[in-house]
Amino acid sequence: MSSAPTASYTLPHGTTVAALIASGAQCLQDAGVGFGHGTTNAEEEAIWLVLWQLGLPIDAPLGEEEDSVDKQPVTPEQSAQIAALFEARITSRKPAAYLTKQAWLVGVPFYIDERAIVPRSFIAELLADGSIDGWLSDKTTQVLDLCTGNGSLACLAAMAWPEVQVTGADISSDALAVARINVDQHGLQDRVRLLESDGMAGVPGPWDLVLCNPPYVNADSMAKLPAEYLAEPELALAGGADGMDFIRQLFTDLPARLNKHAVVVLEIGNEKPFFEAAFPDLPLFWLDTSSGDEQVLLITQEALQHWSQAQQAS
Repeated sequence: MSSAPTASYTLPHGTTVAALIASGAQCLQDAGVGFGHGTTNAEEEAIWLVLWQLGLPIDAPLGEEEDSVDKQPVTPEQSAQIAALFEARITSRKPAAYLTKQAWLVGVPFYIDERAIVPRSFIAELLADGSIDGWLSDKTTQVLDLCTGNGSLACLAAMAWPEVQVTGADISSDALAVARINVDQHGLQDRVRLLESDGMAGVPGPWDLVLCNPPYVNADSMAKLPAEYLAEPELALAGGADGMDFIRQLFTDLPARLNKHAVVVLEIGNEKPFFEAAFPDLPLFWLDTSSGDEQVLLITQEALQHWSQAQQAS
């Protein structure tokens, strides 16, 4: 990592937003940084960093649009600040979100720092577009966001369903401190409570809906993660040899903590083969997201209860 190229470069007086984005993207690409914490490529990340440093909206118009900021001039002082930000991104290998202290999910801004994993759950899409609504009972009032991290999913759930009470739970007191910032910033103190809990131990319920984006990365994948992921709390990523350690315990604990009409929405990332190997007979539904239909699944209380009873009988 120490031998990676740096982003040290100078920009001429009178340069523009577009020029900074282009040169920044090239710098990121040349340095071989890793993406996946809100952006997928060098251009997306350069746009984010440049617009953030200039205090422009993250969705400011670019390109050929009439009100595009592409040709907006940038002062030498601003250019130097942007260069320093790109250099920090490359030399530290920290996700950009840790440098800007901000991450966005479905258009909603959330505070983030190194105490919590950078939020990027596809469950956010399902909360925003109503995909989960049809699975909920009219009796749904108690929602648990387990492994809440910075509290973003808990906040989004409260925004999506004004009639429910949401609990965000995490084993990490550091992560919960970050979650508190977001709950307060979004004015959700009366709707979202935060609890420290090792899995389900401190949140007995009963629950009507459980959202969970747990640690699920298998050991082999953990050993190969880009440096950007290693900047995040390992506790939020590592799921044991096959990535399923947390989920095994979760499925053991859940049946007794769910109401009869409850559903569980679980994110497993790219671990579908390991999940299916660990739980071959579990009836479930795969939910469509922008990343396809193999990353987020839904299980009903009834299906989980029957599966658990079968496991105990075998």
